[in-house]
Amino acid sequence: MSRHVAIITDSTAYLPQRAMERHSISAVPLTVVLGGEALEEGTEISARSVAEALRKRKPVTTSRPSPEVFAAAYRAAAEAGAEGVVSLHLSAEISGTYDAAVLAAREAPVPVRVVDTGMVAMALGFCALAAAETAQAGGTPDEVVAAAEKRAQGTAAYFYVDTLDYLRRGGRIGAAQALLGSALAVKPLLQLEGGRIELREKVRTASKAIARLEEIAVERAGAAPVDVAVHHLASPERAGSLAERLRERVPGLVDLHVSEVGAVIGAHTGPGLVGVVVSPR
Repeated sequence: MSRHVAIITDSTAYLPQRAMERHSISAVPLTVVLGGEALEEGTEISARSVAEALRKRKPVTTSRPSPEVFAAAYRAAAEAGAEGVVSLHLSAEISGTYDAAVLAAREAPVPVRVVDTGMVAMALGFCALAAAETAQAGGTPDEVVAAAEKRAQGTAAYFYVDTLDYLRRGGRIGAAQALLGSALAVKPLLQLEGGRIELREKVRTASKAIARLEEIAVERAGAAPVDVAVHHLASPERAGSLAERLRERVPGLVDLHVSEVGAVIGAHTGPGLVGVVVSPR
């Protein structure tokens, strides 16, 4: 890397490959364990494979990258010419990825700033893009971190799942919340709050839940310049329709990303996920 500060994130940022290449962002993969086999997200297992396994009620678990994997990424950045690294990761409240990065940073050959963004999916991705743009403009590590943290503070993530069972099994949501979400067969809307997954609202049907997700996103976006991402797992029609409505209804829309989440997030949310990330510029 020719620039002063290298940007490293993890595979749960779900950034488009072209964006990672354009901004020279590297991603360290998390791992999905399926049928006793550990597979790297993004290269060795797909979200579709996870969705199919979950439908068949096969056990699926996830694990953080090891500190050694992060150490190798930091060495590679230094060998490519980086004088410093900013390492941006999904919320420490829902993964040990940040802790592994901190351990590796202590022995890195160049200074490494590790940031818990409190985000996940493109909520994390937008933070990485903000950091990379600042780095490419010649920003210092402090300025790069500040850009990522500012983006994180303004970014919101909301999502719908067909059931809270997968989040409960993975320990990403409390048993009491899961029970509340399943009561009376309501459909849960969730949000990232303080780096944690919290139950926001209960809606009676899936169609009403998606409509409510749209309203929340439009309200949050307002009229200022904003980037939006729509994620899904095995629900391309729902996601595509929602994205088109947001394109029509968000006046300050700059970039709109529509993508299926990866295997790690899919393992914890299950098929039927639809999510929206709203990230003001």
